[in-house]
Amino acid sequence: MNMSYLVTGAAGFIGFHVAKRLLSRGETVIGLDCINDYYSVALKKNRLSELARHEGFSFHQTDLADFTALSKALSGVKFRRVVHLAAQAGVRYGMDHPHAYVQSNLAGHLNMLELCRHQDGFEVMAYASSSSVYGGNTKMPFCETDKVDTPISLYAATKRADELMSNVYAHLFAMKLVGLRFFTVYGPWGRPDMAMWLFTEAIIKGQPIKVFNHGRMKRDFTYIDDIVNGVTAIVSEPDKAFGEGAPHRIYNIGNNHPEDLLHMIGVLEKTLGREAKKEMLPLQPGDIAESFADIDAIRRDYGFEPKTPISKGIPAFVEWYKSYHA
Repeated sequence: MNMSYLVTGAAGFIGFHVAKRLLSRGETVIGLDCINDYYSVALKKNRLSELARHEGFSFHQTDLADFTALSKALSGVKFRRVVHLAAQAGVRYGMDHPHAYVQSNLAGHLNMLELCRHQDGFEVMAYASSSSVYGGNTKMPFCETDKVDTPISLYAATKRADELMSNVYAHLFAMKLVGLRFFTVYGPWGRPDMAMWLFTEAIIKGQPIKVFNHGRMKRDFTYIDDIVNGVTAIVSEPDKAFGEGAPHRIYNIGNNHPEDLLHMIGVLEKTLGREAKKEMLPLQPGDIAESFADIDAIRRDYGFEPKTPISKGIPAFVEWYKSYHA
């Protein structure tokens, strides 16, 4: 049966891929995005052009932080399931642009909760949290039951606040809400502000890459197709997520296999057939040295299994990158 989904951040990296997957299986998707200039607007518009090829796709450009504009844009629009991925991304950007995070990630998230609360036939909202909420935690792997009250970036603090707000709405209004803690997502149509894109671009141009914490970093690099498998499974069968109590659940979605940053760079060098010039730098404020996802919960409830090691994922990204910049 065809289902109507609202996908916020549809011009963004993960939102684009989730919308594309839903459309490919015949669902109706209403896309929402403010198309800000945090990174290339052209890239965002190219993603939207890809989605527009599907007849089940419609799009509204609006700012989630403006509740009046949001309500007006979606007046009369029917949707039952929501994938809320729109947010101000990036850890370091928050050092100089704190208000962008409060507007997009706090006001925007609250507005989505209110929108869904008053939507006839609303069933579930899955929303983007982040592995950054684990902050200064040192116990590995990161588990959903770990304490997460020591964020070390404003971005992480806003994402944790989104989880807390969602818990309130689930408790007060019995709204079904699922928070998704994503771990270092990469792949085709990715973000130009993230390491995979930055490194690829620099190596091709023969420019140095910035290697933070002198390379002593580990990341649970998660390929986009694996992320989409997890997200679509949850919004397709939301009831699997909930037990007793308020219907709010949080899942890690990661690769469950942290890679040394220098190994990742090595795979990239091999794929590109050239060596990177490395500029070794200290750990950046707000960054964590290691991330590693415990995925037992989503594995148990949804059979989630990441299938893409970086040995496959990185070449797939590089192939797309070269064709996109042809």
